[in-house]
Amino acid sequence: MTNTTSTTEPVIGGAAGAAAPAPDVSGATGARRASRQGGDGRKRRRQVWGVMSTREKVIRYVLLVVVLFITIGPFLWQLSTSLKGAGEDIYTANPSFIPTQPTIENYLKVAAAIPVWRYIGNSLLVAAIDVFGNIVFATLAGFALARLQWRFRKAVLGLFLATLVLPGEATIISQFVTVKDLGLADNLVGVALPGMIAALNVLLMFNAFRQIPEEIDQAAVMDGANAMQRLRYISLPAVQGTIAVIAIFSFIGAWDDFLWPLIVLQSPENLTLTVGLQYLQGTFATDQRMIAAGTMIAFIPIAVIFAVLQRFFFKGVEEGGVKG
Repeated sequence: MTNTTSTTEPVIGGAAGAAAPAPDVSGATGARRASRQGGDGRKRRRQVWGVMSTREKVIRYVLLVVVLFITIGPFLWQLSTSLKGAGEDIYTANPSFIPTQPTIENYLKVAAAIPVWRYIGNSLLVAAIDVFGNIVFATLAGFALARLQWRFRKAVLGLFLATLVLPGEATIISQFVTVKDLGLADNLVGVALPGMIAALNVLLMFNAFRQIPEEIDQAAVMDGANAMQRLRYISLPAVQGTIAVIAIFSFIGAWDDFLWPLIVLQSPENLTLTVGLQYLQGTFATDQRMIAAGTMIAFIPIAVIFAVLQRFFFKGVEEGGVKG
């Protein structure tokens, strides 16, 4: 009789000889699959959101054309009228947008009717004074409000904000009395004086300076830089775009102003262009072609200034912080 020795297998967590359960990977695999599907779904949704349908494109371009027509239409109509000769009827029920016989005769009539070059020079002088004053004083005031610590700083900032609520007509009498007491009535300097610093421009510079990290100023102070050195070498290079915005706004505001020069100026030789153009309107008859030509002459400097500074203008609109 043969004795056989049975070997007992080790028991792991259950009865002897029971097989170990296989790891359940279906749950993990399903989770990974669901995660991939969720990511693909989000990606597809992002792709769908980023692509416009044909209908959306049509609606967008139609709206752009409507806005463009409302904005540019009057300008193009004035330009067309200024180039039409005396033989074209501008009062007809079906006027032609494109002149059939374009001519610059209306512009020559403007130069003959009024001293247009003198008026342009007067307007340029007033605008230059206002642009210079706003760039210098608004920059200094904005820097002081944003980067310097002094008493009543918040109160002064609140006063600047409060002045934005007041319309210009509310203070025009007091401004005229002040200019008259200074002996600047009927003077181009008196016309430019109230516009040499605007509260809105101060707030624009304040916001631009505030975007600069304070750590840069603190490092400059530790290196021994004073306030003017920090303004010149750190702050000004970072806000050039905003300065261009201020220059454009100041020039347009001074160039287009009509009410204030009309109140201050009495001598015909001191009139600005916007006020001088009123002499193109006669008592009994008015040539709309000549008035349109005068309007175009007044528009040209604004277009030139914006064309020169448009790169800095859009930089100032998007400006925020220090760019490396």
